[in-house]
Amino acid sequence: MTSCDAIVIGAGHNGLTAATLLAEAGRKVLALEASDFVGGGARTAEFAPGYRSSGLAHIVNRLDPDVARLLRLPAEVASGELLPTVVLSEGREPAVLRGAYGSAGIEGVTEAEARAFQSLKAKLLFQASILKRFLKRRPPEIGKMSGTDIKDFGLAGMSLISRGKEEARDFLRMVLMNVADVAEEYLADERLKALLAFDATLGVHLGPRSPTSLLGLYYRLTGEAGGLAGGQFIPKGGMGALGAAFADSAKRAGVTIRTNASVRRLLTANGKIAGIELLNGETIAGDLVVAAIHPKSVFLDLADPADIDTVFKKQIRNVRSEGNVAKLDLALSALPRFTGVSERDHRGRIVIARSARHVDEAFNPAKYGEFSPDPVMEITLPSLADPSLAPAGGAVLSALIQYAPYRLKMGWETGKPLFEQAVMAVLERHAPGIGALVVGKDLQTPRDIEARYNMPGGHWHHGELQVDQLLVNRPTDLASGYSTPIGGLYLASAGAHPGGGLSGLPGLLAARHILSGDRR
Repeated sequence: MTSCDAIVIGAGHNGLTAATLLAEAGRKVLALEASDFVGGGARTAEFAPGYRSSGLAHIVNRLDPDVARLLRLPAEVASGELLPTVVLSEGREPAVLRGAYGSAGIEGVTEAEARAFQSLKAKLLFQASILKRFLKRRPPEIGKMSGTDIKDFGLAGMSLISRGKEEARDFLRMVLMNVADVAEEYLADERLKALLAFDATLGVHLGPRSPTSLLGLYYRLTGEAGGLAGGQFIPKGGMGALGAAFADSAKRAGVTIRTNASVRRLLTANGKIAGIELLNGETIAGDLVVAAIHPKSVFLDLADPADIDTVFKKQIRNVRSEGNVAKLDLALSALPRFTGVSERDHRGRIVIARSARHVDEAFNPAKYGEFSPDPVMEITLPSLADPSLAPAGGAVLSALIQYAPYRLKMGWETGKPLFEQAVMAVLERHAPGIGALVVGKDLQTPRDIEARYNMPGGHWHHGELQVDQLLVNRPTDLASGYSTPIGGLYLASAGAHPGGGLSGLPGLLAARHILSGDRR
């Protein structure tokens, strides 16, 4: 039996972040990855002969600067040219937000509307900064508030008070509102309302008129790129280059990474971790295991039922984690042209959503296990940033399609071709002739994502980002601070605080907690 100081299960960006920091602290660390690639969703793979695209995420907008600095990620993958956001609406010119969420100006709208958006954005950024204070540290323990916890709550309150009664009142009024009502209150342009509605709900099972949906927009705006909140970029070399950079950092720190190494079960003794057993029967001893995989996989598949009580098991089973987003990659023989979009703006993020109502109407069928015939989506053309992703003259299109329910009533075996037709019909309306350019494609439904990435439910956040599954309740109140009921077992995936996105924060905060010596 081999042994090591720390075993990390899952070599996605969070697992590699935790592994790197533990190794740099002098631990002998082994990172185990069930698949044949590292980086998790931050990967690049061939999906058609000569064509490659990112696995899940296709834009970086949440990479935490502390993570990038501590792992010494190369500048070319940790930052990049900020992408514009182009919002398409049939019959109108696009609305284009330049810089970080319009920080460098908004085109295609009136001056008055641009000012109104900037005013609302400033308000939302301030409100998001109140919440961001709690996303950058371990959540407090219920009933065990530390001095630091009290200080942070006090500073948050002082920040509100310092902005005056009106801003404090607005925060308390808006924090649990739905994003459609907020957009309606401050804006007139349907395209800008559509963008806020889409960004607030992408990746979660909420519509823009669902209570608390504004929280999703706050979460997005707590991320940054180039030091600017709301910024986004595609790293040089694509998302796979970012995943590889995380792996390189881990290796430099001395981490041993093994791929095709599936864990069969956790080994315990007297309620504490003693090691793991691989699918091939090999056992590895260690009294510290960091699980950077979905919490359901940890406790429902790997843990001995005798090591967790029925209350905790029920909590884990009840974590809502059924994906609602599909990923489509298209191999194209030539670059498509979206109506009204300039040549340079094809390099940006293209959002197809006419209005907040359009987003809401796309959500309604998903509540009943169906998909919309008129879906909303986010599109990038990654081969413009990295020509090596496609053959000469060709192009790659990557799209995230919102509201593709995991439990499709008709079943995805039947529904997948019909869903693909609906998506292609929308693309054809906005980029006439694109269908004739398709030479290959790969559509991943939440069921496909589940199977391809060992991700229960196919939810890229490893659990809904909703008020009852955040902070002290992520993934549950009994495992919200990275420690778990099994001694020596810690969580470090997107299913842990603060949540999903390519931030690296769950891995960073879990490692800091472990290194603090607090083994609760």
